[in-house]
Amino acid sequence: MMNLNNIQNEIPKSQKIKKKKPAEDKAEEENILDIKNIPSPHIIKGQLDEYIVGQEYAKKVISVAVYNHYKRVATNTMDEIEIEKSNMLMIGPTGSGKTFLVKTLARLLNVPLAITDATSLTEAGYIGDDVESVVSKLLAAAGNDVEKAERGIIFIDEIDKIAKKKNTNNRDVSGESVQQGMLKLLEGSEIEVPVGASSKNAMVPMTTVNTRNILFICGGAFPELENIIKTRLNKQSSIGFSADLKDKYDSDPNILQKVIVDDLREFGMIPEFIGRLPIIFTLEGLTQDMLVKVLKEPKNAILKQYQKLLLLDEVLLEFDDGALEAIARKALEKKTGARALRAIIEEFMLDIMYEIPKDDNIGKVVITGDYIEKKGVPYIEMRGTRTKTFIPVLEQNN
Repeated sequence: MMNLNNIQNEIPKSQKIKKKKPAEDKAEEENILDIKNIPSPHIIKGQLDEYIVGQEYAKKVISVAVYNHYKRVATNTMDEIEIEKSNMLMIGPTGSGKTFLVKTLARLLNVPLAITDATSLTEAGYIGDDVESVVSKLLAAAGNDVEKAERGIIFIDEIDKIAKKKNTNNRDVSGESVQQGMLKLLEGSEIEVPVGASSKNAMVPMTTVNTRNILFICGGAFPELENIIKTRLNKQSSIGFSADLKDKYDSDPNILQKVIVDDLREFGMIPEFIGRLPIIFTLEGLTQDMLVKVLKEPKNAILKQYQKLLLLDEVLLEFDDGALEAIARKALEKKTGARALRAIIEEFMLDIMYEIPKDDNIGKVVITGDYIEKKGVPYIEMRGTRTKTFIPVLEQNN
């Protein structure tokens, strides 16, 4: 006969739950979320400025919302005036920095963060992840510490993929039904979640997590939302000399900033779901100038990463202005935002990173615009001389 008690005692350490501490133990510990220790919005935004280029409005909105949310958590207001949650909805084109913004924010605040995709969520009872799985991931990020998880941040990406399906006769198990299932989650309720797994079963321990103080941030690119906004704006145009032209908004790069709740309802988000995301803001599409700044200005800019790599070989690396503009132009052509920058630089730095360690006499490498455009080669300076030359292997490859 199998002894089930022995099986339960052999639960892996990764699945063991850290229970909430008694009130007397809490008082002895230093309160991490002390109202006096919460950084003010301008400090949060200032720290975000060091890592994220542009997006001034988005950074200001998220800084104020996070500040107000953690003030609410720290004070734990339970009197007649109860402060509601500051859940957010971020709308922005792909590669505009939605995920990076949330990652940077969680790191600065030193709170647990769970990032998940809405694409894998389905209605309970169907193949896929239940909505509770997003909380289970946060619990894992908090080291299975329930108390720590209850003041964390959950970022649900690709939220536009759970919009209501249009013109379908099949059951919408990954659209409207998922939105319905997430309502109590966003509002705040006690739910049972599996520990160390994404689905409930008899062999996985369960624990109760209260989502009342968990900050939910949803993000999505919302393709075709621009057309819905344009249609609404064009309906407002009138006939006559002062009427708006039909193509007035076709070339507007920031058309998403004109979004309203009715546009999201038309897209397929149900009113109850949108109502639990009171803070809606958009991110700008990246221009060529912004991409150039992304390359060189942030604290962990990709150019600084390569410069540090070559500096470990005691070689200086420089990119001239022509090279930065050429990389930004190529990234714009790919239409994937800042994600394209790394792929482009990896391609052009491959031969350089391969050849430089061969010669200990190389002291400096200058990447030019002609090299990025495959019309020339990078210049190098040998140690102890200012003579500029080129790498023969690279010349042959071009």
